[in-house]
Amino acid sequence: MSIFEKCKIEQNIKKIIDNDLGSKIKKRAKKDKDYYNAKHDIENYRVFYFNSDGQLVEDTTRSNIKISHAFYTELIDQKTSYLLSGFDVYSEQEKLNNELKIYFDDSFKSELSELVENASKIGFSYMYAQLGKDFRTHFKYADGLGIIEVINPLTEETEYIINYFIKRIDEVTNKKVIAVEIYDKEQTFYYIIKDNKLTADISKPINPRPHKMWREIENNNIKIKGDKFGFIPFFRLDNNEDKYSDLKPIKAIIDDYDLMSCGLSNNLQDVAEGIYVVKGFQGNDFNELQNNIRVKKIVGVGEQGDLDIKTISIPYEARKAKLELDEKNIYRFGMGFNSSQIGDGNITNIVIKSRYALLDLKCDKMERRLRSFLQPIIEIILNEINDKYKTNYMQRDIVLDFTRQITTNSLDNAEVEKIEAETKQTQINTILNATGQLPEETIVKQICSILELDFDEVQTKLQENINTRKSINKLSDEIFGLENEGGEP
Repeated sequence: MSIFEKCKIEQNIKKIIDNDLGSKIKKRAKKDKDYYNAKHDIENYRVFYFNSDGQLVEDTTRSNIKISHAFYTELIDQKTSYLLSGFDVYSEQEKLNNELKIYFDDSFKSELSELVENASKIGFSYMYAQLGKDFRTHFKYADGLGIIEVINPLTEETEYIINYFIKRIDEVTNKKVIAVEIYDKEQTFYYIIKDNKLTADISKPINPRPHKMWREIENNNIKIKGDKFGFIPFFRLDNNEDKYSDLKPIKAIIDDYDLMSCGLSNNLQDVAEGIYVVKGFQGNDFNELQNNIRVKKIVGVGEQGDLDIKTISIPYEARKAKLELDEKNIYRFGMGFNSSQIGDGNITNIVIKSRYALLDLKCDKMERRLRSFLQPIIEIILNEINDKYKTNYMQRDIVLDFTRQITTNSLDNAEVEKIEAETKQTQINTILNATGQLPEETIVKQICSILELDFDEVQTKLQENINTRKSINKLSDEIFGLENEGGEP
């Protein structure tokens, strides 16, 4: 066990974490996360009224339906899935491409999906690097809510990354035990916060520990080796320059939709029982009257008393129109694809693409940020590959493919393919009609261009199959005349 080496900022760690927990950015991010999990402000909605003494009291007898409409969840999942629907990293060089497939596998793509989702959800997110069992660097997603960047005021560069999270709940005190990891360019320090005190994490046998650790056998003895990355192994993806989430432009509209919808539900539930007009009530307490009507279904009145039930019409059409307007604006300002749109029923590929226009704009912004984010990660991977194979691959040898997949109309696709095939056939016939007027090589090149064939490859095969050939017509005669050689085929 190594002797614990204190981190230079140890005395400030507790204060830094406390400040982070109370920061406006993290509070806003937690609210954004709540909305993604369909925990909206409507859940805190309460109904009040003034009693006979003029006091404002909460009305616990009226309906107070609380339904969170998860538009935000749909918009975030929609953006993430669409942006990464065709994501791939590859190279035209076969050996490099085979290596890239190992690094950018399904596991990496899953972590990248979590990264994009969380960055869109709360405004920022992280990935961190770690050495895997295969001695390759792997990249994992990290929730941005528990990460703090400690900036050096002189260089204005990130000097430390603090990652804190709940490790367990103490069985005796029933209080949270918080694990704290502090990363610099060489090593990682481990602490815990228990009973509001910061101490070294004794559960870690090597503390601090280098970024990379592995075991080697030397002279029949197992030895633990370590090395540093030479950089802080965390990479941040921002949703935008101000680190705002996708919720900011639509939160007020979602809240309004919740209120309109729940208000309509409350009206339907309350008004269904009607308004009771009571004359000559034999009692002193209106709460007693209300309870008699609701529970006993009877009420006592005097000789001149009477009971009448009045019903009122609910402004349903007005609420419905407002709900439809809110929904439209949620998808418009949230820049999403509204799958509930019906239109005129003429769902062509052009109509489908037009409905994806806003989502494409939003994904274009994130794609640019994601490309910049992936550059240092690719650089790390390339250095690893070059060191291993003594090669000199560069970033320009790698292609980042963000081709997005859109659901299309199959009938439209078939019609387009038919038109394209007919167009190619017309072009080829036109070229063949020019046989004798144009050089044979020119004709072959043009046909290869139309059919998207490699001219050199076609030319080589033609030379192999035909010993002497003076014209396209002679070649045609040789091919189609085979069936008449030697009589009946």
